[in-house]
Amino acid sequence: MGTPAISRTNSNFSTASAGVATVDLRNLGTSRTLVLVNGRRVVSGVPGDSAVDLNTIPTDFIERVELLTGGASATYGSDAVAGVVNIILKKNFNGLLADASVGGSEQGDDAKRKLSLTFGTTSADGASNIMGHFGYSRQGAVYSKDRDASAIDQYSEGALTGKAEDLFKPRRPFFSSYAPQGVFFHDTGSYTYDAAGNPIPASTNGSATQAPTGYNRSEFRTIAVPTERYNFATSGNLALGENHSAFFEGNYASTKVTTKLEPFALGSDDIYAASGQVPAESFVNGAVVRNPLVPQYLYDRISDTDGDGLRDYFFTRRISEVGNRGSTAQRDTFRLATGLKGTVKDWNYEVYGVYGSTKEAQNSGGQVNVLNFRNALEAIPGADGTPICRDANARLQGCVPINVFGFNTISPAALKYVNAPGSLETSTTQKLLGGSISGEPFELPAGPLGIAAGYEWRKEFSSSIPDALTQAGLNAGNATPPTEGEFEVKEAFLETRIPILKDKAFAKSLSFLGAVRLGDYSTVGNTTSWNAGFEWAPVADVKLRATRALSTRAPNINELFSPPSQDFPSGLADPCEGVTATSAGARDAACRAAPGVMANINANGSFTVNQSDLQGVSGYNRGNPNLGEEKGKSSTVGIVVTPRSIPMLSKFTFTADYFKIDIEDAIVSTPRQYALDSCYGGGNTTFCDFIKRRPAATGANSAGSLEFIDTAVSNSGGLGTEGVDATAAWSDTVGAGRLNARLSWTHLLDGYNIPLPGAESDPFYGEVGAAKNKAALFLGYKWGKFNLTSSTTYIGESSLDNVFLSDFDLPAGAIKIKEKVYNDFQLTYTLRKEVDLYVGVDNAFNTKAPAIISGIPGNTTGAETDAGTYDPIGRRYYLGLRVKM
Repeated sequence: MGTPAISRTNSNFSTASAGVATVDLRNLGTSRTLVLVNGRRVVSGVPGDSAVDLNTIPTDFIERVELLTGGASATYGSDAVAGVVNIILKKNFNGLLADASVGGSEQGDDAKRKLSLTFGTTSADGASNIMGHFGYSRQGAVYSKDRDASAIDQYSEGALTGKAEDLFKPRRPFFSSYAPQGVFFHDTGSYTYDAAGNPIPASTNGSATQAPTGYNRSEFRTIAVPTERYNFATSGNLALGENHSAFFEGNYASTKVTTKLEPFALGSDDIYAASGQVPAESFVNGAVVRNPLVPQYLYDRISDTDGDGLRDYFFTRRISEVGNRGSTAQRDTFRLATGLKGTVKDWNYEVYGVYGSTKEAQNSGGQVNVLNFRNALEAIPGADGTPICRDANARLQGCVPINVFGFNTISPAALKYVNAPGSLETSTTQKLLGGSISGEPFELPAGPLGIAAGYEWRKEFSSSIPDALTQAGLNAGNATPPTEGEFEVKEAFLETRIPILKDKAFAKSLSFLGAVRLGDYSTVGNTTSWNAGFEWAPVADVKLRATRALSTRAPNINELFSPPSQDFPSGLADPCEGVTATSAGARDAACRAAPGVMANINANGSFTVNQSDLQGVSGYNRGNPNLGEEKGKSSTVGIVVTPRSIPMLSKFTFTADYFKIDIEDAIVSTPRQYALDSCYGGGNTTFCDFIKRRPAATGANSAGSLEFIDTAVSNSGGLGTEGVDATAAWSDTVGAGRLNARLSWTHLLDGYNIPLPGAESDPFYGEVGAAKNKAALFLGYKWGKFNLTSSTTYIGESSLDNVFLSDFDLPAGAIKIKEKVYNDFQLTYTLRKEVDLYVGVDNAFNTKAPAIISGIPGNTTGAETDAGTYDPIGRRYYLGLRVKM
């Protein structure tokens, strides 16, 4: 399992799908991992994507989980490039199982409550059954302010100075320069207000000396989002005679998730996009009239800078009166699968239909209406001297002048006028019809020939519709147009298993396995997937296996149809930082060619950026309707050793597999850092079209600083990984009890991304989230009424992103993150028959997450680590009771 996958600890800033849990096999992306339930598809929990929300599948309903990695598209269809997670549900559950538990972290947060009821019954002959489940769970928030590592805004000193040795030294505090009392820029500098309302010089460099004007955003951010969920599920099988039956599976999950982050940071350039300058005066009947809300201190220090004949100023301000930003999302997932299965003349058949939908209704706050805010800023004296809005039409619509000068100066009436609550409605539906037959038509010398064939039709639809202001970018936040699209696919497949040898010398068994799948997509046309392999057991205790496969993945709805959507990327290193008028090199020359960069150098001696520049980079992500499918070529070679003929080792099992997956024409968004490095001295100036710099200083932002870095989806040069999996398991009686042990280990030999055809390969294996070595050890010992289990997870030494390191003239792997080990324990005690009391601790030794702080790639905003890879919460306890009736 790799990262980034979505979870509670890395989705606080997600536009949609906060609190969703997804899985990513082989670090190839969640869209390349196909999740099934009983071998059939499940509707996505992420609008426009194929990633399934695992939270919608109740754990008490699960019998086992099967993993098939690499090259599974021929068997299961598109999206299985990295592999398949097939969740097999229980079938013959009888009675009632009640399970209740409470828990939380040792810090007093991350409170968890769970209650579930599972019941079922089976007919007397065992041919028919029905099961049901109800579950409720609540997981509390974990706030950044409640962890020492993330309680105060900070930034990598090395990312600011360009010195590699300072990368893990935090500049702390590194408060935001967007203060609740405002920072106001005039002709000769800037000022703010102290707690008594007096004007004082403003510092905007993020240093510790700016405590009066800085703003600690970590006070409001969330490490883990609070989540409340109801789960209902049912399944059943009805015998229709001796050889036929009807089946159904249904589940409904209702989830409520709340995200929270600091109040909005508003700049006057969000309101006056052309110049960012706010007029301090207005023309009224041909005369210049001063805005009575503009303080004399500011009015005396400003002039006409934009040439419209009116004095003007620039400001930044944290709109704390509007309240925290964030959203409350209600997400509902429904799925129903039903069909018939049976046997006709030694042939097994199954026909089925599946319908699934996920809908999310989200309400958000903390934004302002830019048009109203502009009207409210442009005040003039009324007939009695009281400030009124200059525009008469705006006054008729309820405009109230707004005072942004100082702490809590925005009146309730003005706040009501500019406040802009947001909304987002998403809908994802999946329709599926299919059927298959399988059988053994005749015998070969080594055994029966196995054949399976089938057909499947599928239609996917997704829409994501924000409110009108968000679509137009008129709430001062990200401009997010609506996304809507659909596609259909028809597929037919054929599989076979051909026994070749049996009970021969050095061939206890030898079989060939093959499959082919043909698809017809409404978006990319015809596709073909196939796999071929063999299983060879030279002796009964040893089996060798090998597979070669070609998998396909068609682009999803977001990749095809997303219009330009605004984003605010972080962790980027500007290649021009530190460039001087005389420094040598292709990068330096390319940087100096930008007028804004040269103006910055002339003013500062070298290209220098400030805190607002670092925090003010934006850009647009866009889809591509001309995408084609991607093709993944995978090879696996493995061995299974089960030495049953050796008494001392009869309970031992060992497996080892080599895997290699190479994806051609992989669908990826061009990495922004790659675009920056290619534009400036990287030899590919076409990427400069993705980048816009500020030609001159604007308010808090420096000349030449990055304003926009866009990215687009394309069929890139490639994506791949290579490595070895090994598993050893043993189970036997030890002393008075029984011991179960299982050790799994994955070693990566390669992992790479090619952003565009012809570009250099960008290796990611060994980097944070894709450690070269990962391992998991499970131990269980059952003795009488006691059952003790432990789970140990090892994440090997990792390095920072090599593209980022290249900006410090460091080779790949030069800066390491130490290995981490997490231990979980659970003790179960049987109070009496069918009544168990259990207690557990996760992250028992309180292993701290590594400091991957702001400014370093891999940082999860608010957590100050990679919260998708490491545990940012700490030690957690739980206590529960399980009763079977």
